[in-house]
Amino acid sequence: MNAVAGLTMYDLPEIAAATDHWWQGLSRHLRSAGFSNPPERLSRDLEPHVLWRLPDLLLAQCCGYDLQLGALPRPTFVATPCYDFPYCDGPRYCSVIVVPEDARSRTLADLRGTRAAYNMEGSHSGYNALRAVVAPLAAEGRFFTKAIETGSHRNSLASLQRGEADVAAIDCITFGLLARHAPQSVAGIRVLTTSPLVPGLPYITCPAADQGRITALREALLGAVDDPSLAEPRAALGLCGFDVECQTEYMAIDAMVKSAESLGYSRLS
Repeated sequence: MNAVAGLTMYDLPEIAAATDHWWQGLSRHLRSAGFSNPPERLSRDLEPHVLWRLPDLLLAQCCGYDLQLGALPRPTFVATPCYDFPYCDGPRYCSVIVVPEDARSRTLADLRGTRAAYNMEGSHSGYNALRAVVAPLAAEGRFFTKAIETGSHRNSLASLQRGEADVAAIDCITFGLLARHAPQSVAGIRVLTTSPLVPGLPYITCPAADQGRITALREALLGAVDDPSLAEPRAALGLCGFDVECQTEYMAIDAMVKSAESLGYSRLS
């Protein structure tokens, strides 16, 4: 069975070459850690939720929501990457709650009765985080007049730019990558506030991985993130480290779900 790998979560077209460069370098470190035949290329054609549960998955990156609450079998945690973008704190990240630059809204309460855009319901950063921050302000299960699914953070930003929505929650790493590599995608957009910090999108391996496999993968990741020859792709990706100690902190995502539900606000509406 051939191993597969995919790093689709932040694989914007503008940084695809940098992602490939990072993988090529990481593959060298995987071989040094005992993986004799890592995939030559990253998989970009498999649906992420299928990829994350493959028995021959070597390495991928998934949403913390899926690590904590996704369908079984769940992938195995390896490490949490650290990024150097604004609003990140070591291995922790948040969502930026954004509005059009000329919007009158200055507080979350000002968003009552507006139109929200979100990428998809299974996303922590685009859906769960926004639900959590407005739940205390909702009345009888409602806060927005409309909630629009867009399919991606980039599409949510575009819906604000076109005047089709009034607010969105965007993964701060995606927002940072777009600001760095595709600034037109965040033009005319203002950060209103942020959601609580939680661990970022983890690097994962197959559901049945044993501790020996996890340890070897961590060895490769820590070697690659300190490799001077990979400084260029790391800079493009904003990648500056890995943390292997914060796995239990992903429970904060589940806590945000339950908090919103306890307030009678189980869906964005």
